[in-house]
Amino acid sequence: MPLRRCLGAFLAGMWALTLCASGVHAQVGETYRFSVSFAGEQSAEPLDGRILLLLSTDGSAEPRTQISDSPRTQMIFGLDLDGLKPGQSVIVDDAAYGYPVRYLHDVPPGEYFVQVVLHRYETFYRADGYTVKLPMDRGEGQHWNLAPGNLYSKPQKITLRAAGAPVSIVLDQVIAPLPDPKDTPYIRHIKIRSELLTKFWGRPMFLSANILVPEGFDAHPDAHFPLAILEDHFNRDFEGFRTTPPDPNLKPDYSERFHLSGYNKIQQEEAYKFYQQWTGPNFPRILVVQINHANPYYDDSYAVNSANLGPYGDAIETELIPAIEKQFRGIGQGWARFVYGGSTGGWEALAVQVFYPDHYNGAFAACPDPVDFRAYTNINLYADKNAFFVEGPHIKVAQPSTRDYLGHTFITTQKSNQYELALGSHARSGEQFDIWQAVYGPVGKDGYPQPIFNKETGEIDPAVAAYWKENSDLSAILQKQWATLGPKLAGKIHVYVGSADTYFLNNAVYYLEDVLNATKNPPYGGEVKYGDRAEHCWNGDPNLPNYLSRLHYNTMYVGKILERIEKTAPAGADLKSWRY
Repeated sequence: MPLRRCLGAFLAGMWALTLCASGVHAQVGETYRFSVSFAGEQSAEPLDGRILLLLSTDGSAEPRTQISDSPRTQMIFGLDLDGLKPGQSVIVDDAAYGYPVRYLHDVPPGEYFVQVVLHRYETFYRADGYTVKLPMDRGEGQHWNLAPGNLYSKPQKITLRAAGAPVSIVLDQVIAPLPDPKDTPYIRHIKIRSELLTKFWGRPMFLSANILVPEGFDAHPDAHFPLAILEDHFNRDFEGFRTTPPDPNLKPDYSERFHLSGYNKIQQEEAYKFYQQWTGPNFPRILVVQINHANPYYDDSYAVNSANLGPYGDAIETELIPAIEKQFRGIGQGWARFVYGGSTGGWEALAVQVFYPDHYNGAFAACPDPVDFRAYTNINLYADKNAFFVEGPHIKVAQPSTRDYLGHTFITTQKSNQYELALGSHARSGEQFDIWQAVYGPVGKDGYPQPIFNKETGEIDPAVAAYWKENSDLSAILQKQWATLGPKLAGKIHVYVGSADTYFLNNAVYYLEDVLNATKNPPYGGEVKYGDRAEHCWNGDPNLPNYLSRLHYNTMYVGKILERIEKTAPAGADLKSWRY
């Protein structure tokens, strides 16, 4: 979930520009107005999408790298467009949805750096009969400011004041395509066309994966390997594995998330340590796989079937994983498959273990997205009436969305949703609350996800909440179906979360733990652990600093995996070919 939120701050440091004043003035009547167009050389066809107008007081980087749901954000104003023709202009004014300033007319007069991005939409004719316009991922992991094919303008400095002509902006730049990642001796790649998803979306759809093959993989062609799936957000290539020592010339950066200087250097050090462990004589010879399932709503599908995204769970389980095991010599049986991950990946790890209980022999879910919707972050979807406020007879208190371990609030739930509304209507922001309602919820009458709550007022829809509970509340599903799930899941469920999780994800785990502890015939037989005062994304080691947690997923659970294999492998199972 939250790893994406760090991207804007990171990119800002990477896109430093030298900008010069252009002396452009904006006209103010009831609002400022901007006239946006593109030329025929950018596209000969009319375009659909979302116009994103960016205003920044910081000239050190492109405005498109400075937008986030945090107090450090600059301003963004979004407007849908359908069929904008080359040379035709669209006016951006108070009709645009703004964040953190709601309306353009509320922007104080003064000097700003302005930039515009056109986030392009594609028309999908889905198998369920709906026609929708959405931004298909183009290999970048659903980031509107990086998506290949999106048009944008060069930043320019303007002065907003009550005189002068409307600001004219031409989208004369195109984000270039991204090259495919290259295979190496240790990192391989696979990409398949999914027939299940192609049928649902009405156009070719693909799944891919990054595979870390064990030391000696090519030299032992008769060996077959256990499979460990690292659930995560979209990764163009395998992260956290480095075959060379850290770059001595690397300039240390500062991690806002971990309040730590030199985090980039630490990442390189830990990635090189992992390579040394991986290639050492005592490290288990297994396949580690990162699956990529970016889609028209988000950078991954949550690895389950859903009404709005289609049969991603079945596609991954019955098309992608068998293809991986065939090509890379996986053992191909449930006792030899394991799944782990953090945040979004933590929810996915638990979800696929629950929905496909025979496919995996253990799930290790760190800091999972809400696993019980009585604590949807800090909102009870079944009892609360409003997602934005705790309300009394004479007062409304804003719900926080993020915090640190001392309880400082960084943004409210209402502001997070205002951010998403600026990026896209109809759940098309590519951000957190929108993907939750796309994955967990029903299809609305317009073909887009039916909101769990009104994104402007916060009013919760009880009917949608009931749908969520029946289909996606993992805690409720386990409680309701334990008689049939229990014999297949005993000993397989492991959950870890910090007691001060940045996004309040520990709240749902408390409820889940109560459900698991009440299980009988059989008892669940796993573990739930909490990191004292640990923020997002603690993964179970009390001796590991929180800033190292997500860098150690591929080594953290290896001992538990091997123990589980020894304990549960069926008679005649291959326990030798991969031990060399």
